[in-house]
Amino acid sequence: MNTSQRPTYCRRVAVIGASGGIGLAIAERLHNDGAQVYGLDFKGLENLPDSITGLSIDMTSPESIVAAVQEIYRLGDGPVDLVNCAGIVEDDVAAIDMPVEQFDAVFAVNIRGVFLSCQAFGRELISRGGGAIVNIASMSGNHVVNFPQKQSAYNSSKAAVVALTRSLAVEWGPLGVRVNALSPGYVDTPLNALKQHMHETWKKDTVIGRFALPSEVAATVAFLLSEDAGYFVGSELLMDGGSSLR
Repeated sequence: MNTSQRPTYCRRVAVIGASGGIGLAIAERLHNDGAQVYGLDFKGLENLPDSITGLSIDMTSPESIVAAVQEIYRLGDGPVDLVNCAGIVEDDVAAIDMPVEQFDAVFAVNIRGVFLSCQAFGRELISRGGGAIVNIASMSGNHVVNFPQKQSAYNSSKAAVVALTRSLAVEWGPLGVRVNALSPGYVDTPLNALKQHMHETWKKDTVIGRFALPSEVAATVAFLLSEDAGYFVGSELLMDGGSSLR
């Protein structure tokens, strides 16, 4: 890619959930586009290429998130955009049988953690004149109820991510911080690869009959962070291969 054609980013970007799958693809894409990328995750940081600075983080701990933000700003000057890609899902548990501890664990990462990281990074962006945040939600939040797996906690948490995104966009947009959400459908990741018995059903539910590539999700995140998306505020971009049309 010619340098003159690269999207314009805030000079630095933090990607939470960067150790594998979609998050790793996003981190690599942003780095290749010229951003200084910080990959944050609870584990698996050894998967990051040397060109990306890895930092350990616990999404459920406000102290851990604040410490990571402080370390990133210690490492360099200038505002830091944020991509929230960390998330967990319950393992096909019927709602009637789900222990409340499992429900709480999903929400602790998928929405409480997203709020805490948006808050910590958002404070710095606001104080430095603005930037962009992209939260990875899911088609499962507002558009489909996945089948045959049962995942009421995950679906509910991802709907909350979209609602949080809109709320923050209204509060922070006038202060120069654009907050948007991206809602992918089924993506070809190592996590989904473990569920081969469901693949045919999932593909049949997708109009184009295939999963998204992590690189396709990464490209859309790159767009939302770029100046080309400057009029996107509080938007939810749905990229589900037509699953919600079935």
